[in-house]
Amino acid sequence: MTPRSQLLYLEDDLADVELLREALQADGLACDISRVDTESGFLNALQQDGFDLILADYTLPSFDGLSALRMTRQQKPDLPFIFVSGTIGEETAIEALKTGATDYVLKTRLSRLAPAVRRALREARERLELRSAEREIREREAEIRRLVDASIIGIFIWDSEGQLLEANDAFLRMMGYSREELLSREMCWTDLTPPEWLEHDGRLWVPKLKMTESLQPFEQEYLRKDGSRVPVLIGAASFDESMNRGVAFVLDLTERKRAEEAARRSERELRDVIETIPVMAWSALADGSNAFVSSQWMEFTGLSAEQTAGSGWHAVIHPDDVQRHIDKWRMCVVTGDPLEIEVRMRRTDGQYRSHLCRGVPLRNERGSIVKWYGVLTDIEDRKRAEEALKRSEFYLSEAQKLTHTGSWAWRVSDRNVVHLSEEWYRIFGIDPADEAPHWEKRLDLVHPDDRLAWKNTIEGAIVEKTDYDMTFRIVLPGGIVKWIRTVGHPVLSTTGDLVQFLGSSTDITDHKCAEQEHEKLRQLEAEIAHINRVSTLGEMAASLAHEIKQPIAAAITCANSCIEWLAHEPPNLDRARAAAARIDKYGNRAAEIIDHMRSFYRKSPPQRELVEVNGIVQEMLTLLKGEARRSAIAMRTDLSSVHPRIMVDRVQLQQVFMNLMLNAIEAMADSGGELTVKSELQDGHFKFSVSDTGVGLPAEMEQIFSAFFTTKPLGSGMGLAISRSIVESHGGRLWATVNDGRGATFHFTLPTDFQ
Repeated sequence: MTPRSQLLYLEDDLADVELLREALQADGLACDISRVDTESGFLNALQQDGFDLILADYTLPSFDGLSALRMTRQQKPDLPFIFVSGTIGEETAIEALKTGATDYVLKTRLSRLAPAVRRALREARERLELRSAEREIREREAEIRRLVDASIIGIFIWDSEGQLLEANDAFLRMMGYSREELLSREMCWTDLTPPEWLEHDGRLWVPKLKMTESLQPFEQEYLRKDGSRVPVLIGAASFDESMNRGVAFVLDLTERKRAEEAARRSERELRDVIETIPVMAWSALADGSNAFVSSQWMEFTGLSAEQTAGSGWHAVIHPDDVQRHIDKWRMCVVTGDPLEIEVRMRRTDGQYRSHLCRGVPLRNERGSIVKWYGVLTDIEDRKRAEEALKRSEFYLSEAQKLTHTGSWAWRVSDRNVVHLSEEWYRIFGIDPADEAPHWEKRLDLVHPDDRLAWKNTIEGAIVEKTDYDMTFRIVLPGGIVKWIRTVGHPVLSTTGDLVQFLGSSTDITDHKCAEQEHEKLRQLEAEIAHINRVSTLGEMAASLAHEIKQPIAAAITCANSCIEWLAHEPPNLDRARAAAARIDKYGNRAAEIIDHMRSFYRKSPPQRELVEVNGIVQEMLTLLKGEARRSAIAMRTDLSSVHPRIMVDRVQLQQVFMNLMLNAIEAMADSGGELTVKSELQDGHFKFSVSDTGVGLPAEMEQIFSAFFTTKPLGSGMGLAISRSIVESHGGRLWATVNDGRGATFHFTLPTDFQ
């Protein structure tokens, strides 16, 4: 089971601690967080062991993260240190990294925190492992050195017969004999020598000893009393030229052999570790020349160990970085300071990738540097991610400027903000250099008439733990009023408690002004449309008067007939009743014409309702029957069998039909003809057509829907323009086509919403 990481967090805001804890848990990082918020608390915690990493806010009320970083580097230079702040800028972040920070993460980008923590912990473990390996090597070298310097030497005196005349305790212990056995003259050096070595000694060393009277130390084996063999280093010298007696010095090499084997095994293990860690390892001599590179280096650069040796590694450093790197390395070699530098290195495919080069000196007991060890970590992906983050933040900032949208976040506990974007400050007219506005100041900015609704909306969202969306006004210094739309979203803890709200505020002042101007334009269009209807009725006054007079005259005639039939003796009730019925019929016809005129004439705001459109067509036919008859024009319909009820403004739709049908009548005024009104269901829309057999469309066909364009001597040029505006406001389209024979057809569509 992977142990939980122990994190020390310098932060004064408990809500931020919880957010950070949630972010790490969400990413699957098992850790325990200890929070401190003062200098004394931080120092006490720093003096304790057990923390794997430090997280710190950059700014606290009585302390700051940069001071904490310096303290950490003085007391525990290897402890990773990451800034987690919402206020740290790019220049400050760079200064912090130069001072020794491992990384920095913005509070608005907590998704980067877990990868940064993992990377810092991993690099710390790698440094620890490397130093542990270095320490193990030093310890093993010290063991060998103590073995060599311990003077555990066996000494014996021999004679020419091979008899051991005397030996020290060290030699006796080495061979497993007692002093009594030595004194009994039972020990002979020839008996201690294995047969294969005895023949070798007689052939090589004995003649040499006779010639030089001494033998330089050489290795061979001796037989112990128990028959086991012991490796020894032996040197001998004769006391005189006669070679009758001499002395031998014997060093038991058993421990040294074991140590050598252990050292070789350790070296193999260390090399295996170096070859498996995901970094390029290297070592250098005290003068700075390269002595070793791992296989990862050779795979990445394509350079062999021989090609890299000395200063051969210069060849893979980017031309723009090589001199800077050499100067830095030379300075470290002279001063003994650890090396840390970013440098671009060429890969085997010719591509340069950024690496973090770190190196530390290995010193002997006297403090002199005997070797350098270091690693090269590929940070290209991290740098690209940092650059992408910077670009993303820039794009977000620019997008907020373009859309006049500012982002924010505030704590529920004290209602104070934890984040405000630059665009929010600009919208609300506050200098970002000033202190972040508290709850009361933000409330004071709201227009007095909107404050109660503003507070009630937010309080309701807090109680319900739900989103909120509201539009309100703010009043800036100087009396400037802005319209703001704010959308907020709740942030809950893992236990379901409401912690924060985050969201955005958009300046919609221009949109509101546009709405007001649009409303004025709509009212003006309604006025013009009403004037157009009144003008149309005025032009039709004669025909309408005839249409009304005709049923009235018929009703009077029927009334006279009714009186005559009643005057008969006896009264003819059946004929009188029939005459009265005709009076009712003609009276209702006159009333119907007057009602249609009143509906078309009245002035009222637009009001949409479900309307049976075929009925409107019939109403217009009734009103225009007199005009058509005066010009010898026949009117017919081809209406859909489906009786469409469409959501429209009745008066406006009447005006469209009136304009199109009157235009058709006027186009046939001199020649007579046929006017046809058609309706049909087509592709999810109702399509209406008004056709005539008149003079057709003018040459300036594309201009007929333009305002004030007319081909009539006394026309206003507004009818078709108003009609198109009405149709388009209902989601439809109005256009004209030339008939195959005579005349033209005007078409318009309306979306279906019928019952």
